[in-house]
Amino acid sequence: MNLTGQFLISMPSLQDERFDKTVIYMCAHSKDGAMGIIINKKIDYDLYPDLLEQLGIDKPLGNKKLYIRYGGPVESGRGFVLHSDEVVQKETLNIAKGIALTSTSEFFEDLSKGNGPKNSILALGYAGWGPGQIELELASNSWMTLKADNSFIFDESITNKWKDAYNLLGIDPSRLSYNSGNC
Repeated sequence: MNLTGQFLISMPSLQDERFDKTVIYMCAHSKDGAMGIIINKKIDYDLYPDLLEQLGIDKPLGNKKLYIRYGGPVESGRGFVLHSDEVVQKETLNIAKGIALTSTSEFFEDLSKGNGPKNSILALGYAGWGPGQIELELASNSWMTLKADNSFIFDESITNKWKDAYNLLGIDPSRLSYNSGNC
């Protein structure tokens, strides 16, 4: 199983409030662990003016769209840019067709000048799992998986993204049981 380039959708019964009603885009998954970016937890520009100023992103980016998200609880003071792949650097992690991840200062500088990719999400922090951890969480019914749709990653609507992800699966999350088991 390789979750790279897929979505994780938290189950309604997930007890960890950091991941309550989250949709995570999985950037990497191997035997060594996994890493993803939460794409549906918005951060107001006003909450991080100093960080944005340090990154050089303290002004509008012209016609480019930049969304700021809470990417996850790991390294929450560090910025990561999940973006479309028409602009990449040597250090860019190409995840799947059309999607990449970059976190270099040069990339932030390009973004601040409006020279970045067409679509991007600035994520503060990321979600991470150690070896075998995400597999155990999947086996204990903490997450659903969904094949990624690039337009779903970068759309502006995040208020209902968790429910919308379930709708893409053909599931109404309010009808899921909070108690589950394994055979």
